[in-house]
Amino acid sequence: MFSIGELSRRTGVKIPTIRYYEQMKLIDAPERSQGNQRRYTKDGLNRLSFIRHSRDLGFSIDDIRGLLELSQHPDKPCRDAHGIAVEHLLNVQARIAKLRRLERELKRISQCDADSVSDCAVIETLADHNRCETEH
Repeated sequence: MFSIGELSRRTGVKIPTIRYYEQMKLIDAPERSQGNQRRYTKDGLNRLSFIRHSRDLGFSIDDIRGLLELSQHPDKPCRDAHGIAVEHLLNVQARIAKLRRLERELKRISQCDADSVSDCAVIETLADHNRCETEH
């Protein structure tokens, strides 16, 4: 059995976040000791590690909930978990593409060599979105 502090140390998840995951029903409310301390099992540690790794990979709480549900039913088809991962990958790729467009635009406008703000490409572009070369 692990205290909430030990669980936090072992997983790298902060104590308030562990409590939040309990409130969100991602992890079961643990047993309590006679002193009313939370006492987590090895299963609780494993589940929190799963959640932490999923969050590190950017999965949403809803996606994690779905993946946790699937993990409790090993007979279910892998395609369900695969579908969640592929959808997340597509979202990440879309965000990366958007960030690359943003990077190009920021590089372009930051190469301003004007002497005064009245001729500054940064200020002019921010004031008029039509001056942007890409949709970002």
